[in-house]
Amino acid sequence: MSIKLWPEQERPREKLLAHGSVALSDAELLAIFLRTGVRGCSAVELARRLLAEFGGLRQLLEADIDEFTQHMGLGPAKYAQLQAVLEMGRRHLAATIARESALESPQAVRDFLKAKLRHEPHEVFACLFMDTKHRVLAFEVLFYGTIDGASVYPRQVVKRALAHNAAALILTHNHPSGVSEPSQADKILTERLKEALALIDVRILDHFIVGDGEPLSMVEHGWM
Repeated sequence: MSIKLWPEQERPREKLLAHGSVALSDAELLAIFLRTGVRGCSAVELARRLLAEFGGLRQLLEADIDEFTQHMGLGPAKYAQLQAVLEMGRRHLAATIARESALESPQAVRDFLKAKLRHEPHEVFACLFMDTKHRVLAFEVLFYGTIDGASVYPRQVVKRALAHNAAALILTHNHPSGVSEPSQADKILTERLKEALALIDVRILDHFIVGDGEPLSMVEHGWM
């Protein structure tokens, strides 16, 4: 049945306008993005089918163009639209944490780091560089690793902190396995970086590990 024939309160677009986006299921959100279905299949039905084929919303959002366009109802134009939507979301989060102290927007920082790193297939190490008021100066990926590790050199982190005239920074890296628990190597690296940056009076405020779920804060767990 066409969505136009559904009761108005059950249509995804009208439901979103009445109750907000959080009230919609993954399939309903995807249906709004798709806009139309295919012959004999409404946008919501198509969305449900795609989510089942990909294995979930995250897998669909992280698919490359070759995988994405193999599925019914999805082509290069839809892929381009989706990438634009995702990048707008990342830029919105970046603007949010740039306007005020990062420490006053801990959830925005977590959301930003997750949006930047969760989709990476290999381990990536990055830094949020901040001024004396803990406002974000820049976000930089400094090291790319293999599927299970990245070689991080304190000298390079110090060099980039000086280049940005940073007073503080937040370390972050992802675990492609999805498990956020820090390894012993993660803890040792954090201490090495703290010692190196202390020599130039730059503080490390936290080290976030991005996996499945919320990014893990080493400070909150007492590991820093």
